[in-house]
Amino acid sequence: ALTISGAAALDPVVGQRWCAMTATEMIEGYGMTEATTLLSINPPDGRKRPGTAGLPLPDTEIAIMDEAGRPCEPGEIGEIFAKGPQMMSGYLSRPDETAAAFVVGWMRTGDIGVLEPGGYLRIVDRAKDMVLVGGFNVFPNEVDEVLNACPGVLEAASAGIKVGHSEEELHAFVVRRDPALSAGDVLAHCAVQLTGYKRPRKIHFVDELPKSPIGKILRRELRARVQGA
Repeated sequence: ALTISGAAALDPVVGQRWCAMTATEMIEGYGMTEATTLLSINPPDGRKRPGTAGLPLPDTEIAIMDEAGRPCEPGEIGEIFAKGPQMMSGYLSRPDETAAAFVVGWMRTGDIGVLEPGGYLRIVDRAKDMVLVGGFNVFPNEVDEVLNACPGVLEAASAGIKVGHSEEELHAFVVRRDPALSAGDVLAHCAVQLTGYKRPRKIHFVDELPKSPIGKILRRELRARVQGA
């Protein structure tokens, strides 16, 4: 049996739990509505690379570009651009958004990623979810992986919270597995696993995480819980 994961980067801990519970093999893929279905997927023939979204589909090209629209060096993080026969031609009756989405035939996905050796695509995060902490870029997905690996955590997510006109700090939202888990326990775990500027400044314990109908974490709702308080 085979399970295919998509919609968002798969947390390694979640993937391991799923495979252990279902006794199935899991492969990751990457796509978007504007691409009708998939852009890349891990080959199910033994060439899969866990933690990546696999290789581009036939006749599909994927590139990583910097903020100026220049190709990134191999292994460098940037925005994912794609082209292929499955891509849309534009947004209906929205010419301005269509023009902004395409750059010389390439479509901007709004996702941050990196091409690893062999051409495997690894999804880092959504560009809009990136948090600027003290001048450094922090990708919540990386922090989420550490949080979810913390003993006593059922599931967790992080989000950037504005603390000034242009400053942000990272907050973590945690659903306990162990009722005795404290904020100090979570912060101590993060202190071992994360560089200083990537560590959450505050821990919020919640009953559940807000999610979309397909299971994506709704970080905007997490931010609203703090900023709207």
